[in-house]
Amino acid sequence: MSENLCAGPRGRRVVLELVTALLSEDARRALFELAYQADMDAGAAITRLTFTAPGDAGQTDGAGDEADAAPESATLSQLAQAIRAARELGPLAPDGEALAAALLRGVDSARYWQAPDGMDIVAADPDVRAALTEAAAWLDAHPDAAWWRRDRTASQWAVEFDPSGDGAPFDPAPAAAGRWSTDAAEDESRARRERPADVTAAFSGAWWSHPWGAPHTTGELPEGLTRVPDAPGLPAGIPYVEDGFGWTRAVAVPVRGAGQTYEIRGAAEWAHLCGAYPREVTASRRHDWYRVTGREGRWLLPDWGRVAEDWDAVHLTGWAYLTAATREIVVDAEYSSVIGGWGPDETYWLTGLVREVEGPRVHWRADAPEGPWRRGQ
Repeated sequence: MSENLCAGPRGRRVVLELVTALLSEDARRALFELAYQADMDAGAAITRLTFTAPGDAGQTDGAGDEADAAPESATLSQLAQAIRAARELGPLAPDGEALAAALLRGVDSARYWQAPDGMDIVAADPDVRAALTEAAAWLDAHPDAAWWRRDRTASQWAVEFDPSGDGAPFDPAPAAAGRWSTDAAEDESRARRERPADVTAAFSGAWWSHPWGAPHTTGELPEGLTRVPDAPGLPAGIPYVEDGFGWTRAVAVPVRGAGQTYEIRGAAEWAHLCGAYPREVTASRRHDWYRVTGREGRWLLPDWGRVAEDWDAVHLTGWAYLTAATREIVVDAEYSSVIGGWGPDETYWLTGLVREVEGPRVHWRADAPEGPWRRGQ
């Protein structure tokens, strides 16, 4: 049986975003206060703005701050109780737009180069997580979440952001996986010589775990989840991007692939890849992944060059992304791993068995990075 949605930080964040809309005003204020405090405790530098009523400008006695602050007695346990109380009013049944928006925030808040943000820290609390898990049980049967569990679809799209004209020529990059293995070995050797062994050292390096340089594609979102009724066919790789750069223009390139696809449907399949094709990356990843997971130890990634000897593509389902990304994945008694830098429903092509197909490239635009996205030049 696969893990529940709240097994992973990204899934918990999606559920927390959805549940927040059901909370009372006091409970929402408590949530934001707890998240703010968690951010501060984690060392984040945050400026918090408060708003006062008209005519209160220049107020200096602090009354405005007190009015906007959450009750000082708010605790994580009380927040969990508030989530359960909200759930008792009915099942968590968001419409497609609300579910898409929550997933967008869940993906956008992923980070691998510093500690989790306050909302992720709050959602990871055992009491809060248990309450969120109860709420998430209803999402399993939600029709607009069905695509999270699908395997790679035949129709795939490669995405180029901020394209010049109609975009660059599509490159199947058949040698990319092998180059990744060579580069990873050199990076690890260099890191052993030059980077500190202390995991708490203020050092950052490579944190991603995909085969950099290999082409990557996603399938289309179901029509009801494009957030605009007249724009079916939006590739999942346009709105759902980790560590994005605020893009508002993209071109989608239609492609088709062949060969054998390894399906990652959860943490177990990722752990198997790491164990079957191990590449140690402890020295090059230890600092960033310690900040993300709190774990001090040895780390593995799949050796993508060796994976390419047996598999032509690797697909991460939306469900695997939500339940397994941004957390420690245990490989064995000595090693663990992290899925970082992937997106939901993303496929990486390792052997060049992917080609652009006949049909127009599709341009997409948005007024803001969070969308909605629409067709057009």
